[in-house]
Amino acid sequence: GGIFKKARELTVLCDAEVSLIMFSSTGKFCEYCSPSTTTKKIFDRYQQVSGTNLWNTQYEKMQSNLKKVKEDNNKLRKEIRQRMGEDLNDLEIEEMRGLEQNLESSLKVVRERKYHVINTQTETYKKKLKSSHEAHGNLLAALDGRDENGDYMTGDNGGSDYEPGIGMANGGSHIFAFRVQPYQPNLHDPSYGIHDRIRS
Repeated sequence: GGIFKKARELTVLCDAEVSLIMFSSTGKFCEYCSPSTTTKKIFDRYQQVSGTNLWNTQYEKMQSNLKKVKEDNNKLRKEIRQRMGEDLNDLEIEEMRGLEQNLESSLKVVRERKYHVINTQTETYKKKLKSSHEAHGNLLAALDGRDENGDYMTGDNGGSDYEPGIGMANGGSHIFAFRVQPYQPNLHDPSYGIHDRIRS
């Protein structure tokens, strides 16, 4: 705390640009920089005055990493082109055999995956078709007035709501059944005896 206090006092009393970077024994990082500048500006001014380049090492390291990434990228692009059947002129026999084996292995994996997807879709379609057949059969049984066991349904045992309509479609004989019988006089009717006596 005292060191940063001295740095702030130098900034105010001497009107100086101060940048202080400190690492403790435990690795804790502490930094102070005058409000009128930044740490980067301090480093840039130090390079100008001292004639040294603080960033050369970091720049060279970044350039080396960039070169490696470009080489890896070009190598991958070349492998992709070779797997597409291009840029094969520079390959030796052993390299082409290795490429052929890699392609055969890749083809085997792709075919296995394709057959797996086809089998999965086929099983799904079979289940959907079976469900559709069952629903169709249940609908036909309901329209025919039968339950799942093949017995005809009546109104007493929970018959379908379609039964009256189906009855009408079958002629309506069990709904609108009219019985025509000859007139039978009611023997208990008092008027019967009167007419019989008059006729006699």
